[in-house]
Amino acid sequence: MYKVLKRLFDIALAVFAILVFLPFFIPIAILLKLTGEGYVFYFQDRIGYKNRKFRIWKFATMLKASPDLGTGSITVQNDWRLTPMGPFLRKTKINEIPQVVNILLGDMSIVGPRPQMEVDFMKFPPGIRERINDVKPGITGIASVIFRDEERFFPNTGEDPHVFAARVTSPYKGLLELWYQDHASFLTDLKIIFLTAWVIPFKHSQLPFRWFRDLPEKPGELR
Repeated sequence: MYKVLKRLFDIALAVFAILVFLPFFIPIAILLKLTGEGYVFYFQDRIGYKNRKFRIWKFATMLKASPDLGTGSITVQNDWRLTPMGPFLRKTKINEIPQVVNILLGDMSIVGPRPQMEVDFMKFPPGIRERINDVKPGITGIASVIFRDEERFFPNTGEDPHVFAARVTSPYKGLLELWYQDHASFLTDLKIIFLTAWVIPFKHSQLPFRWFRDLPEKPGELR
């Protein structure tokens, strides 16, 4: 019953989001067309449900060649590959809104593990790679909430961000996503949706850990 309700909720919320945000899409599209490299949407292969690939929709926030430039799949603070509108769209999460198309297509859900590029998916430990996509990936999820301001960790590590991700952040993200699978419910989804909005203005809030007291403990390097 939960899966049926979740799918109906996903479709209803996706349609509602399209109707609400459609008036804002036009000025955003115009501004994106007139700035950066002049393209509006960004399409990229991601690892989805049962580890099958799909094409994700996003508003363009980085240079087209960004996966082959700088730090590749990892975005750091003040990343030079961001387009003029990139920082605003990413900070407000507006860049994620076009993924409602992926929801209607059945590729994604509102809440679930964030779909990864293959290079980042391979940073998960083998045991996590085998399970993390047993549910549909989501626009938001518990790892997205906890890692709301992920970019701030990388400049201070003193090591290659991809090495740090494989060693610290990706294993912890994986544990969070597996926690979600063990605690998935309509109420959990509603709480995560609220927390997604909450941590935009309150990015250092500890509310997620107060609401979900049995979340996996943060590694020392992330505290």
